[in-house]
Amino acid sequence: MSKTTAISLLVIFATVITYCQSDVAPLSEEIQALKAFKLNISDPLGALDGWDASTPSAPCDWRGIVCYNNRVHELRLPRLHLSGQLSDQLSNLRQLRKLSLHSNNFNGSIPPSLSQCSLLRAVYLQYNSLSGNLPSTIVNLTNLQVLNVAHNFLNGKISGDISFFLRYLDVSSNSFSGEIPRNFSSESQLQLINLSYNKFSGEIPASIGKLQELEYLWLDSNQLHGTLPSAVANCSSLVHLSIEDNSIKGLVPASIGSIPKLEVLSLSRNELSGTIPPSVICGASLRIVNLGFNVFTGIDPPSNGSCFSNLEVLDIHENHITGVFPSWLTGLTTVRVVDFSANFFSGSLPAGIGNLLRLEEIRVANNSLTGDLPNQIVKCSSLQTLDLEGNRFEGHIPLFMSELRRLKLLSLGGNLFSGSIPASLGGLFELETLKLESNNLSGNVPEEIMKLNNLSTLSLSFNRLSGEIPYSIGELKGLMVLNLSGCGFSGRIPGSIGSLLKLTTLDLSKQNLSGELPIEIFGLPSLQVVALEDNKLSGVVPEGL
Repeated sequence: MSKTTAISLLVIFATVITYCQSDVAPLSEEIQALKAFKLNISDPLGALDGWDASTPSAPCDWRGIVCYNNRVHELRLPRLHLSGQLSDQLSNLRQLRKLSLHSNNFNGSIPPSLSQCSLLRAVYLQYNSLSGNLPSTIVNLTNLQVLNVAHNFLNGKISGDISFFLRYLDVSSNSFSGEIPRNFSSESQLQLINLSYNKFSGEIPASIGKLQELEYLWLDSNQLHGTLPSAVANCSSLVHLSIEDNSIKGLVPASIGSIPKLEVLSLSRNELSGTIPPSVICGASLRIVNLGFNVFTGIDPPSNGSCFSNLEVLDIHENHITGVFPSWLTGLTTVRVVDFSANFFSGSLPAGIGNLLRLEEIRVANNSLTGDLPNQIVKCSSLQTLDLEGNRFEGHIPLFMSELRRLKLLSLGGNLFSGSIPASLGGLFELETLKLESNNLSGNVPEEIMKLNNLSTLSLSFNRLSGEIPYSIGELKGLMVLNLSGCGFSGRIPGSIGSLLKLTTLDLSKQNLSGELPIEIFGLPSLQVVALEDNKLSGVVPEGL
């Protein structure tokens, strides 16, 4: 071997030794940091028992550790019932890209020193018991793309200097307060913001409208006030906008319905007023619109009188909307759920309701609707919920009701229906709730009703029925609520009621019932409410009562 070759080999060998030593030093620090982390927590499942510094590739062969180039890049230990506080020494994992400790029982504060892991891209700490502030230095990390600390006990304010590179910010279900950050700009890459279920106050910043990449914005259940800024309509990528349960006032900007990709608009439980613009119902991409529990007074019709959209759910219940049922809404042929309950609608239901062939639920309870039910409703063969309670519908209960074979809830209570209960209702075998109370119904209860095996609620109270309570009522094995009060039934209480083992509520009050109480009633294991007053019952009250 020549002298030159020998020298070259020595140089190469020295370089390798130096490289290995420089690699071992930070790796040793990372092992110490992870051991400090383990020492600080409780591990009831023994998930970290294999964390041994003597293993061949420690710490890269430890559970939950992912390495690259012999450096710790990921710490992933979700759903392991770990508890205790997060060690400050996690900051020594300088190559860390992902920290996933969600769905455990960690408590204490988030260590501000974690911001020294400047390469962090994703932090998942949701579903723990962490408290204290969210360190602003972590929110500002320039490489951070995902920050999820939802469902903890964190408080304080959110830093106004959110990194432009952050894409996913979820701080929901904590106790954060103060105003929503306002430093949003068109350079931001935010795609999801979830600030729901906190104590944020103040107004919704118009600067949110600069977020061109934003797809999901959730601000539910805070203390926000002011108006809904029309600038939000500039979020051209927005798919889901939810600001329920706040104190937002004023009008809904018509431009909101023009957001090209918006599918879900939820503004329930606010103080929004005026009329509902047709754009938020007839928007081309909208599928779900929830505007319940506000103070809207009307719905503006579309300028051309027609509404063509892909809407599936329209919920405007608990408002102050007056006028007749908007017939142009019957052009929403894709709609599955309509809830107009607790408004001031008048007039009759339009025959065009039969155009809603995909309709599964229609709720118009507690309005001032009148007249007969349109027989075209039988075209809605997918209908599962028909709630007409608390209106002024009259006439006999239509026989065509029995053609709605998929009905699970039929509520006709609080109307002016008369005549007998149609025996054909016994053909609605999927029915779970039948409410016919507070009408002018007469005659006996058809035996066919007692064949509805899926029935869990039967309410016939305050009608003008006659005869005895059918003994066959004991065949309704799934019944949980039975209300026959104020019906005018006479005779004895049938002992077959004792077969209704799921019964929680039994109301037979205000009748002409007589005789002794059947002992079988008081062996019912789930019974919580019993009302038998204002009858002609006699005998001794059973000891079980």
